[in-house]
Amino acid sequence: MTEALATLTTEAQGHVWLMGLNRATKRNAFNLQMLSELARAMTEYEERDDLRCAVLFAHGDHFTAGLDLAEVGPAVKGGQPLFPADSVDPLGLYGKVRSKPLVIAVQGWCLTIGIELSLAADIRVAASDTKFGQIEIKRGIFPFGGATLRMPQMTGWGNAMRYLLTGDTFDAEEAFRIGMVQEVTKPGQQLERALAIAQTIAQQAPLGVQATLASSRTTLEQGPQQAAQDLLSQAMTLMETEDALEGLMSFVERREAKFQGN
Repeated sequence: MTEALATLTTEAQGHVWLMGLNRATKRNAFNLQMLSELARAMTEYEERDDLRCAVLFAHGDHFTAGLDLAEVGPAVKGGQPLFPADSVDPLGLYGKVRSKPLVIAVQGWCLTIGIELSLAADIRVAASDTKFGQIEIKRGIFPFGGATLRMPQMTGWGNAMRYLLTGDTFDAEEAFRIGMVQEVTKPGQQLERALAIAQTIAQQAPLGVQATLASSRTTLEQGPQQAAQDLLSQAMTLMETEDALEGLMSFVERREAKFQGN
């Protein structure tokens, strides 16, 4: 059943958690309430054992026009954090960071925090009509939600600087070329494709999925040497789980595995 908050919808479809930005009349611009509700929805996803993969999407024609600076700007200037301190940070920068995967589907305008939420996700699907823009530089500020950290890492220095320093917009084809999105769909099909990917992930062994994310993040954040040191101990831990036994039995019995996350 879909739950409609003031600025967000949430719904569980089996093991997949859908979060829909729902301020379409404002092009899904993020006000303080929307930021808080997204963080709470991310926290619920992280804390519920039955949820294995999440999809973030947007209702309406646009993913987001960015931050509602008239409301959020003064809060940031005054030192107020974007998200509640006890919640998962959707941008993955401070405090609690989710340990389970996130697929994101974008369309129309995807500006500022929209790009940064995309960069913080694990897999990105864009409709061919998507227009991206990290335009803070045109407003006298700079990206402070993770773009300066992740875009150079993900797309390469030159590609990142090309858009971070100019504020120029770019389309889905360019986002695919520089590696910022993984798939481009026809308009209106981005959520369907993102959901299909999420459902495939949700069919896999949850503990194995989380270990894969953790190892990959360690590589990016602490380097491959540290990640390599952890590989065998992580593998040994997983091999003691019920899901590992189920994986072996499904192979021997030539059937699809039914993982329980244990």
